[in-house]
Amino acid sequence: MKTRLRRLWGVAAIPLLVPLVAPTTTVTPERDTQAVRIRVLAYNIKHGEGMDGQVDLERAARVIRSLNPDLVTLQEIDNQTTRTDGIDQAQRLGELTGMHHAFGLFMEYRGGHYGMALLSRYPFEEVANHRLPDGEEPRTALAGRVRIGGASGPEIIFVGIHLYRTAEERLAQAQRIVSIFEDETIPVILAGDFNSTPDSEVLNLLRQSWHVPMKGDDHFTFSSVDPRVEIDFIMYRPDERFELVEYRVIDEPLASDHRPVLMVVEMR
Repeated sequence: MKTRLRRLWGVAAIPLLVPLVAPTTTVTPERDTQAVRIRVLAYNIKHGEGMDGQVDLERAARVIRSLNPDLVTLQEIDNQTTRTDGIDQAQRLGELTGMHHAFGLFMEYRGGHYGMALLSRYPFEEVANHRLPDGEEPRTALAGRVRIGGASGPEIIFVGIHLYRTAEERLAQAQRIVSIFEDETIPVILAGDFNSTPDSEVLNLLRQSWHVPMKGDDHFTFSSVDPRVEIDFIMYRPDERFELVEYRVIDEPLASDHRPVLMVVEMR
């Protein structure tokens, strides 16, 4: 059964009129099929506050643009809060990067809302903000359905998450994510800040449903100035629809307290 994505509470998905860039395609001699290359970025930007204490969305956008992603999950996003001068940060980052955007709220915060966002080079066909079990703060899984390259491209569901706070709360949230997508037939990419290490119950549970590649030697994602733990991930399912090309942590010590994570896959 296909998960029906629909507009739920706290979702703003506003298409921008920007030119779309065709995905890279390759044809391998072993298979008579076309592969579509997808660049995926997961980045907790701490509402644009860098390690110098300055809130600078333009700086965060420059980091994003430099990596040329097709899909981006962003964690810790403000929407019209007094903390960040009433700016709709998801919309502004969409403008700064030339990408479509969707905002999924967690809760009211300082005169506005707090949550996370998705950016996509391609228009969102549908968006849903799935409520997860509450922890110390409310949490959701923000899912957007897109066609890579346009109407004739492969369809995927791109899901951003930011699990929080205790191990028990995060495990309950992960269990709900598995339940939401367990019958989904469309390929799913799940990415974000899991606040969980590779050997945690959360990651062990998600590995039963998603393929979680290893990043390599430089795999720590937090903190950006003194990386000591790996808590930001990108994973995909089904494994046979994807071929991993590149998966690495970006050494960016200033724009946020997290380091961005980039994955490049070919999808068939």
